[in-house]
Amino acid sequence: MIVQDFGEGITPEDRDKIFNRFYRVDKARTREKGGNGLGLSIAQKLVGEYGGQISVESEPNVGSQFRVDFPIYRPEKN
Repeated sequence: MIVQDFGEGITPEDRDKIFNRFYRVDKARTREKGGNGLGLSIAQKLVGEYGGQISVESEPNVGSQFRVDFPIYRPEKN
């Protein structure tokens, strides 16, 4: 699954940190304006618990694509 936006994009320096808890790319944002810096950290943890991976491709002033991949479920045969 891919989720895409056409927003500000994320710099290469910030891309390495966006999955860290409480990290916010926009340092000017306050909690009153929204965001705690937890969303991507929680998403990564949930996806990882199901054996998946989450990654991002982004270019400043162009936008971002977040890709979520899960393994194929194959039930055990009895």
